[in-house]
Amino acid sequence: MIKVGDELPQGILRTKTATIHELKTDDMFSGKKVVLFSLPGAFTPTCSAKHLPGFKNLYQDIMHKGVDKIMCFAVNDPHVMKAWAEQNDVFGKIEMISDPDASYTKEIGLDFYTPHMGIRSVRFAMIIDNKVITHLFVEEPGVFDISSAENIIKHL
Repeated sequence: MIKVGDELPQGILRTKTATIHELKTDDMFSGKKVVLFSLPGAFTPTCSAKHLPGFKNLYQDIMHKGVDKIMCFAVNDPHVMKAWAEQNDVFGKIEMISDPDASYTKEIGLDFYTPHMGIRSVRFAMIIDNKVITHLFVEEPGVFDISSAENIIKHL
């Protein structure tokens, strides 16, 4: 599993605006301060009721702390992530990043298996500065606390 001080490994993720785009992690994180939070899935209860709304509500406060972008990461396809962004009125603000086959999630060691949804990302949040993880908050299964926007803002 990745840890504080590690440089994020190279990989390719996806996003959808009008079309699907491949994103190289080097391009996403090089020379930037990024808040990346991850959740088990779009449209799931805690993710929709608490996790994403927290970052939506504190978006300006986080950005004013010198953050270049906020990204939401999940093992979902890019179409689902875009629809979820639109439904939650964060499209164009919080970048919705897709790891559809969980390959990058496995690469960073933050995957888990659930019989109802298959392989997913654990709930986490991290602060990345020029590809290096400066803070990492990984939740225990079924918990939502340290990966919240409220906790992240304390560490910026």
